[in-house]
Amino acid sequence: MNLKLLIASLVPLLLSTGSVFADDLPEIRIVSSGMEVIEMYENLDYWGKLEPQEIVSVPPLLVVATTPQWRKDAAAMTVADKKELFYRSLLPLVLYANEAIESKRARLQEIVKSLGAGQVTDEASAGFLLDLGIRYKLISSEGDQEPVLPQGESLTALVNGLLSRVDTIPASLALGQGAYESGYGTSRFALEGHSYFGQWTYGGKGMAPKEKRASKGDYGVAAYAWPLDSVHSYMMNLNTHRAYSELRARRAQLRAAGKPVTGMALAETLTHYSERGEEYVKTLTGMMRVNELYAADQAALRHEEPVLIVDAFDEEHAEAVSRELSELRSSGKLADLILSMGVRYGHAESGK
Repeated sequence: MNLKLLIASLVPLLLSTGSVFADDLPEIRIVSSGMEVIEMYENLDYWGKLEPQEIVSVPPLLVVATTPQWRKDAAAMTVADKKELFYRSLLPLVLYANEAIESKRARLQEIVKSLGAGQVTDEASAGFLLDLGIRYKLISSEGDQEPVLPQGESLTALVNGLLSRVDTIPASLALGQGAYESGYGTSRFALEGHSYFGQWTYGGKGMAPKEKRASKGDYGVAAYAWPLDSVHSYMMNLNTHRAYSELRARRAQLRAAGKPVTGMALAETLTHYSERGEEYVKTLTGMMRVNELYAADQAALRHEEPVLIVDAFDEEHAEAVSRELSELRSSGKLADLILSMGVRYGHAESGK
């Protein structure tokens, strides 16, 4: 999204809604160049080559707005710096999205234990399962009838299906596909619509490719309001679409065997992610191997409040954005904007 228009376009919406959790907001840092981000990462000990077996400790720096300036910055950098900056900027978003999935999975597993002990689901648990079943496309919410939670053997089947779907995506896989599909964040779709994973949408929605293939129907590349939305959508796609049932089965097998779920192991199942099939998988796994992305599978977010990173065109634009954000904070409307980004903080819930 064009950040120059971002804040201004949201102000009318924010002014028309009630503010929640207006205090204790996350810190927002505005940056105006890629080198400024690198300097920030260095100061936080989040830059440089990893030692063998080193566990990556990732500060929760969440990029929430970008500008086309990244393409120019990337062109001026060394290839090594461009790659590392992209990977290290995407990684916190991936881990953050995975944490949300882990939270839902943990609650799901608690309910499974209760059901196994012969306990009846309480109202809160039933509502949670129903909502999860709809989100993960195991319960239909279409039509005139109100969706209901199945019982008996059908409930057992639902829970087993959810255990297969409500699960994390290895960070190395997300980084590899994000880099591959977005050209390290420099593609038009990444710059204009925070689209990092090449997902399509139909029905006249999304961003139109310059060379659209009529044989594929009325498709476009999905656009997202915020970078984190793109990551959530990517993970939901892998966790629900029938084309990736083999990925989910492989992941479940590894978990059942007590083996680590790695990006490389799951990447081999993604022959349907691209028309290139096996060649896509070969290129993807090659990127993951050459860039040593396996280290990301052991990465963990630091237990700190998130810091939001906003990219600006230049220093003058950064000052203008800072003034706009200060006004929103003073009015108490900034909280609504942050929650719309899918960011959890303090006692606030994003609902993603």
